[in-house]
Amino acid sequence: MGMMKRSRKFGRASGWKLYRAVFLSFLLVAISALPVRSAASVRIGAFLAVTGQGAFLGAPALATLKLYVDLFNLQGGLLGRKVELVQYDVGVDTRRAQTAVRRLINVDRVDVLIGGSTTGATMAVLPMVEKSGIPFIALDGASSITNPAHKWVFKAAQTDRLACAKILQDMQKRAIKKIAILSGNGGYGRSMRGHCMGLAKPFGIEVVADEVYKSRTRRVVDQLKRIRANSAVEAVLNIGYGSTPAYITSQYRHLKFAQPLYLTPAAANRDYLDLAGDDADGVRMPVAPLVVADKLSDRDPIKKIVTDYQNIYAKRWDVPPSVYGSYAHDAILIAAAAIRRAGTTNKEAVRRAIETTHNLIGANGVYRLNTDDHLGLDLGAFHMTVIKSGQWELID
Repeated sequence: MGMMKRSRKFGRASGWKLYRAVFLSFLLVAISALPVRSAASVRIGAFLAVTGQGAFLGAPALATLKLYVDLFNLQGGLLGRKVELVQYDVGVDTRRAQTAVRRLINVDRVDVLIGGSTTGATMAVLPMVEKSGIPFIALDGASSITNPAHKWVFKAAQTDRLACAKILQDMQKRAIKKIAILSGNGGYGRSMRGHCMGLAKPFGIEVVADEVYKSRTRRVVDQLKRIRANSAVEAVLNIGYGSTPAYITSQYRHLKFAQPLYLTPAAANRDYLDLAGDDADGVRMPVAPLVVADKLSDRDPIKKIVTDYQNIYAKRWDVPPSVYGSYAHDAILIAAAAIRRAGTTNKEAVRRAIETTHNLIGANGVYRLNTDDHLGLDLGAFHMTVIKSGQWELID
């Protein structure tokens, strides 16, 4: 298990006037700390895949949490109390995740939990979260985390079900009636494939080919050839993550498919564009607002939030943030807003405040939660794009 890491103060501030001014200037000026009125800290517990094969998920999330904990403390903390981050690196091991969460609850006695870089880790800790009665905001995209709703469990990341609905909506607009699904056999692939199979019919679409491959493999040629041999197929949806979607894209072009290729938000990263190169041109996929932040309308309230986050993250860490970091951004803002509204860290009061979050503008959408919806995002949390000359271009 990774060692517990505590965040580092950046400096002190005598006061702050504007949210944007804080974010864009705090690293550039000397500031003095506001007095903390209570010795008891507000404790945020996190369990993430910071190292190993899941590092691309957990590392930017941890960097984001550290950043915002320090920002809160520069502004006097929460409820006049210092905010403390207690975190464990659990990799992608579900047992390590369970051990970490048990410690965060029983030993570290955190007030709110944020984490779960993978579906497996998140689902593995849900029973103890529910039994212990601690507010938990998950960062993984699986719909099953909050569907059905669990009393103490919330989510900040758009779901795979929403992504599938966004893709099928675009296909419907283009009068595509028959599709092939090519999915990985891991948790993400199985989950989203199931949602797409269930949602296709309501959109007037029929799945006429259904192929599965081993996740994180390059051996997909046989499956692609079988799809190509099916003359009824009008479009192909690949559900995968990591480097595999890039190899599938290149093979797709090599096999001279005429049908459009759709990918999921899991492929919306710079690595995919670099690996696929020119073969990616014409690929369509839904993406989170952060991916197309510079192309959003100035009238879109999310643009300011995303742009501020990008700027402050880059100033602190010298690299741009990823979508996985943006989930942590929204999670900690939801938690902080709930604690402020509750006026206490009493867990039931904070849980109720999270559950009644309304019109909170985050980096991934406008959150409107209720007792039945512990995510609170709709299709507007994704933007449909097409890749042109190595860039995501907005379709809607």
